[in-house]
Amino acid sequence: MKKLSLLLMIFFGMYACQTDDPAIEDDVQNPGGQTPTAVKGFYLLNEGNMAMNKASLDYMDYETGEYKSSVFSKANPELVGGLGDVGNAMGIYGSKLYVVVNGSNKVEVLDADTGKRIKQIDIDNPRYLTFYKGKAYLSSYLGGVGNASNPNGIVAEIDTTSLKITRRVEVGRQPEELVAYNDKIYVANSGGYSPPNYESTISVIDVNAFTETKRIEVAINLHRLKIDSEGDLYVTSRGDYYETPSRLLVVDTKTETVKKSFDIGVSNLTIHKDIAYMYNSEFSYITGNYEISYLMLDTKTETLLDKTFISEKDKSLIEMPYGIAVHPETDEVLITDAKDYVTPGNLYCFTPDGALKWSVQTGDIPAHITFKYE
Repeated sequence: MKKLSLLLMIFFGMYACQTDDPAIEDDVQNPGGQTPTAVKGFYLLNEGNMAMNKASLDYMDYETGEYKSSVFSKANPELVGGLGDVGNAMGIYGSKLYVVVNGSNKVEVLDADTGKRIKQIDIDNPRYLTFYKGKAYLSSYLGGVGNASNPNGIVAEIDTTSLKITRRVEVGRQPEELVAYNDKIYVANSGGYSPPNYESTISVIDVNAFTETKRIEVAINLHRLKIDSEGDLYVTSRGDYYETPSRLLVVDTKTETVKKSFDIGVSNLTIHKDIAYMYNSEFSYITGNYEISYLMLDTKTETLLDKTFISEKDKSLIEMPYGIAVHPETDEVLITDAKDYVTPGNLYCFTPDGALKWSVQTGDIPAHITFKYE
């Protein structure tokens, strides 16, 4: 996988610089000009470099207009080592913030208001999570990072009251993003540790029985998985980075079959008000280059739109898009820039018409955003 390959290069080239006590930034940036809504702010998870113990958590406070760095380390000064190694996903459910820290084999459960640790849940090689009916569901590769002999992955159920893993079910190799819908969980299997022997299916899990009921054949090396207002799944295939290109596919959850395929690369996407906001930073081992583009798609009509969410003059600001989110109420678009993957990145906020509104500096490899409500 592109991202894995880049991070492994960083791991082997920079392991000697590993630290167990990342520096705490004292700076508070103030982009200002925030619009008061029921959304009080958002957390941004910086992945950090593999084996560098540099994952960190930032918080944008819409009420004060302040962007605060390293809030996990500041809220938990007694925890030596900070947040850990590679922050891979997060989400807020109820009063708790769940942070998936892949290389450290754990999920940090925090108070969503203070960032203070409530509990650490240990699990091998966790990836992504979703929430449904009082439970958190977590995909996990199992086995060591980069190990091609790893077994099939799992989806684990976490009770959000006891914060204990209550059930597990086996899925495909190296499962990635997942969604819960209509008493089922859909998880994208990648098989990314063993190219060219990729996985090509979405596992379907019955939530009540907690068993895998079928696998939907889609395309190789799946990654992103989102659901629209009509219950259709939008899933990305990363291809093989050589001859098989990336694609975006639509799966009908009523028939559990692929209903449409788009011959476009999509690295990441989010769906907001029936519009998919997408970017592509596709890498080719043949050319050694990235192709970067920004796209929009109407999920009601399943058609690409002839417009984008960043003005042409501002596209050059972003060196390597790496995360995307849309404000639930103001429709402002947030894009993170990982730059060279080894230095602090940036976060950009664009107005609904694509104009740059503000920007701030982040930690290393800013990637995941989750909004906090009052």
